[in-house]
Amino acid sequence: MTGTRQLHDIGRRRAYAIWGAGLAVYVLAVFHRTSLGVAGLLAADRFDINASQLATFTVLQLAVYAGMQVPVGVALDRFGSRILIISGLVCMTAGQLWFAAADSFAMGLGARALIGAGDAMVFTAVLRLVALWFLVRQAPVITQLTGMVGQMGAVAAAVPLSAALHGLGWTRTYTLAASLGVILLFGAFAVIKDSPYERGEVERIKLRALRHSLTEVWRDPGTRLGLSVHFTSQFAPTVFALLWGYPFLVSGQGLSPTTASALLTLMTFVALVAGPTIGRWTGRNPYYRSVVALGVVGSIALVWAVVLALPGRSPLWLLVVLVAVTAVGGPGSMIAFDLARSFHRSDRLGRASGVVNMGGFVASLVTMALIGLVLDRLAPGGPDTYTLDDFRIAMSVQFLLWGFGAWMIWRYRRRSLDRIAQSPGALDALRSGEALLPGISRDHED
Repeated sequence: MTGTRQLHDIGRRRAYAIWGAGLAVYVLAVFHRTSLGVAGLLAADRFDINASQLATFTVLQLAVYAGMQVPVGVALDRFGSRILIISGLVCMTAGQLWFAAADSFAMGLGARALIGAGDAMVFTAVLRLVALWFLVRQAPVITQLTGMVGQMGAVAAAVPLSAALHGLGWTRTYTLAASLGVILLFGAFAVIKDSPYERGEVERIKLRALRHSLTEVWRDPGTRLGLSVHFTSQFAPTVFALLWGYPFLVSGQGLSPTTASALLTLMTFVALVAGPTIGRWTGRNPYYRSVVALGVVGSIALVWAVVLALPGRSPLWLLVVLVAVTAVGGPGSMIAFDLARSFHRSDRLGRASGVVNMGGFVASLVTMALIGLVLDRLAPGGPDTYTLDDFRIAMSVQFLLWGFGAWMIWRYRRRSLDRIAQSPGALDALRSGEALLPGISRDHED
């Protein structure tokens, strides 16, 4: 932050207003991202598609999202949060309008891809606002609050969206959803400011140095640790909320659509509690952040193992536990961005966050696709022929990714600690509760 004059207070009312404007766009992004969750069976009928094709909607959307993270990170460091948030909002609004009018599989795919492109621009841009507008001690909690409040979009995409689809129909419901983006554009234009500093913390990256810069970010073990945490923690709640949770609960476990939608909503309220709790604890104990992530992943895998191994359908109380524990993976994945903040200075935080943010979405799209392929192999007759045994086998593919991800977390935790030990005072600072490390993410004299 040296060499720039501070124009506004950090962590005060202006900071919260700017964060609030960005957060509102992120809530809408989560809504658009998850808006196919309760509409999966309707989409299968509307477009006359099978399970693999249905999964392709969300897989393509997440593939576009994940593939754009590095370009978005570069653009974020070059142009700042405001332009990225506004551009993302425009893309999502156009995509949802297109999806409302889509009457073929190809049109639906194009619309979901455009929504994914807009969604990709929002989250890391909001996190950059948090990093620049809030104090170091505030940032972990505000980061968790960002993810937590953002999940209110998933709440709106569960029971309310299900009711709207059945009451208003497909086209009117998604057109109404798209109109929300037009409203939020005014707030983004009027309120969001990139930085509290005169020149801002936006690095004007020379294009010829871009490749070298990205290579440095990727080689950093802290980046790979954050990527591993995000990869392993996030995919289970994402897969469950976006695509396969609702069919699993309705077709597999025999719940009513209303009960299944309520359980999807429960995921968000669990995240509302878990997010600040994890944020406060990891903020005070940054040395153990990756250990907490491993604990979250282990808990999710254990409950899934019980549900899938249980003969017959699970009792409702066990499904509530399953949904609640799976939901903690969302707040757990936010640890990844706090790790990135510890290993990178603000001038390349956008690139680092973009790389980290790829992890969970790559894992999610791989898992979604694999589940769809398994279900098509076991139940070629389509969604109406799914059985609980089909879902037992299909949902078990998650264990492959949990095992691989846990190994990556442990591997890069050790490498990251080795790197920290090479910088004088950094390991002591981390053990004492500091998240910004001397010689790594801040100067020694800070």
